[in-house]
Amino acid sequence: MESLGSHFKHKIKTPEEIAQLIGEPPRKRKVIMCHGVFDVVHPGHLRHLLYAKSKADILVASLTADRHISKGRYRPHIPQELRALNLAAFEMVDYVIIDPEPTPLKNLTLIKPDIFAKGYEYQASGLPLKTQDELDVIRSYGGEIIFTPGDYVFSSSALIEASPPSLRIEKLMTLMESVDLTFDKLRRTLDTLGGRRVHVVGDTIVDTFTYTSMIGGQTKTPTISVLFDRRTDYVGGAGVVAEHLKAAGADVVFSTVLGEDALKDFVLEGLSKSGVQCRPVIDKTRPTTNKNAIISGGYRLLKVDTLDNRSISDQIVLTLAKAVATEKAEALVFSDFRHGMFNRRTIPTLADAVPDGMYKVADSQVASRWGNITEFRGFDLITPNEREARFALGDQDSGIRPLAADIYDAAQCKTLILKLGDKGVLTCKHGDHQALDSFFVVDSFVDRLVDGVGAGDALLAYATLSMLASKCELTATIIGTMAAACECEKDGNVPINIEDVHHKLDAVEREAKFD
Repeated sequence: MESLGSHFKHKIKTPEEIAQLIGEPPRKRKVIMCHGVFDVVHPGHLRHLLYAKSKADILVASLTADRHISKGRYRPHIPQELRALNLAAFEMVDYVIIDPEPTPLKNLTLIKPDIFAKGYEYQASGLPLKTQDELDVIRSYGGEIIFTPGDYVFSSSALIEASPPSLRIEKLMTLMESVDLTFDKLRRTLDTLGGRRVHVVGDTIVDTFTYTSMIGGQTKTPTISVLFDRRTDYVGGAGVVAEHLKAAGADVVFSTVLGEDALKDFVLEGLSKSGVQCRPVIDKTRPTTNKNAIISGGYRLLKVDTLDNRSISDQIVLTLAKAVATEKAEALVFSDFRHGMFNRRTIPTLADAVPDGMYKVADSQVASRWGNITEFRGFDLITPNEREARFALGDQDSGIRPLAADIYDAAQCKTLILKLGDKGVLTCKHGDHQALDSFFVVDSFVDRLVDGVGAGDALLAYATLSMLASKCELTATIIGTMAAACECEKDGNVPINIEDVHHKLDAVEREAKFD
């Protein structure tokens, strides 16, 4: 398949390259510059660009980098690389810039366009302060500002909110091409996940689904009456993270705390069948955590939890810390569900026990309980969801990229994969948040949602192994996202194997190639 936008990439330049190409004013060929978000290019944008081109010889289209867009919590809808290609594909556009600054002032000073074109709306109700700042810069070197006609008025935000376009394949292919990543390379990485030794430490949960049929309600009390049909138990929590890793081919050791009860035996038997080496610490003072969902007619009527969320004892902390320090593994995964193993008292001891050089991963699923992913400071990879990140920072308002930057800095991690539910994931791969390559988004590839529970566990397992195998954040994010999609398309929180992910990759490649 021919590279997306291969005929137009030569138009995308840095500000420094454009300044060198066009030279200093006065010039023989007049230069005009436009600046905007261009999230969804609509007829109003085309009118604006066409009018601007009619006033000069060279049209430079500048677009705001993803990091600085705050029009909506999840904006931009289209990432900067694809927005740049969209503009470059227009014949009237000569050059495109992705502006890493929050305003175009620095590039106006550098490029010194003869004309700066603004939309009609910027003068309709008086000149905004930001436009006045632009005008001051332009006048400082003798340029001029013009306002294009406003006979076509559209709103990208309104268009996106009314019917958001699905561009998951186009976004994915643009990202892959940016680092010369192919589907064959993804498959080769997937095939090298096996044999890596991983130590998982975390809370085991037995997830129970009790299926019933509705009988009716009592006449004297508001009591729902159901007829028991069947009960199905699954190993969940950190246990299923361990099973995902094993299903991907890893050699897995699992340290956890269980009660002295029948569910302990169910967990140990299940993990043994999966091939996970479980090293349990038995605490006779607490039950094995069980979450029982009562289901009728496909609806979850009620969830009955049997658990004890008080902190584990000092002796158990020391036992687990010794296991962390002595277990030989390439990676250590702390899978925190806040059922007693991890808290502000225990995390420092357990984290300090991790041997130097071991790849450290943490996921803290707070749900309705207290928890904070930033307590796992200095880890190589963390994978919170949006709600957990907002909870940790006390931030309910910021856009998704500022939120990711803040949680990245607070946790002092090396890689952040922020889970966004049906919107996919956002990955932050380094701390220079102003850089154009700091963030990228991979959309969800769920084709038929059956059960979304456990998608984050699958992503955590496959992203961890992929980082060990490839050292590439994009590779790990894509493979983790594909594993999460596979989990969403299965009923129950069940381990995802290599073949599942291969099938998903094959399906996505067929879609990309229009097969």
